[in-house]
Amino acid sequence: MTAEAPPAPALSYGRLIPVTVHFDDLDALGLLHNARYPLLVERAWAELWQANGITFDGDWAAAGDACNAVKELRLTYEAPVTRPGLYAVHLWLDRLGTTGLTYGFRFCSADGAVTYARGSRVLVRLDATTLRPAPWSEGFRGAARELLRPDA
Repeated sequence: MTAEAPPAPALSYGRLIPVTVHFDDLDALGLLHNARYPLLVERAWAELWQANGITFDGDWAAAGDACNAVKELRLTYEAPVTRPGLYAVHLWLDRLGTTGLTYGFRFCSADGAVTYARGSRVLVRLDATTLRPAPWSEGFRGAARELLRPDA
């Protein structure tokens, strides 16, 4: 008789996006390099937003909601990632304002059961001409509302 793996925890909010850690993402000690965590989280967000039609093709004037800048990044490492392979990033929004948002994330095992790092990032939507804060579009806000954490 073989033992079955425990079921993956059900997410009550947000999305779990698969990511891959490659051998060259590891540092000299064989640990996922600290600078790779934000990069992998960024790639997960890019995939999620692209699935919602929000993309950047090099034209800032046409970028719309993709024209944004990071105001703050917080990251806490909880357990080391010691090998390449499939993992995931759990993404959600903690706050959706008129011109900014705060999202939360967990870098975790592929099934979401083990958390290796967690954090948050504040983004500000920018006007491409003035680089001043600008409101998110209604289309973006609709997609973003689906990611809001219930107790946020």
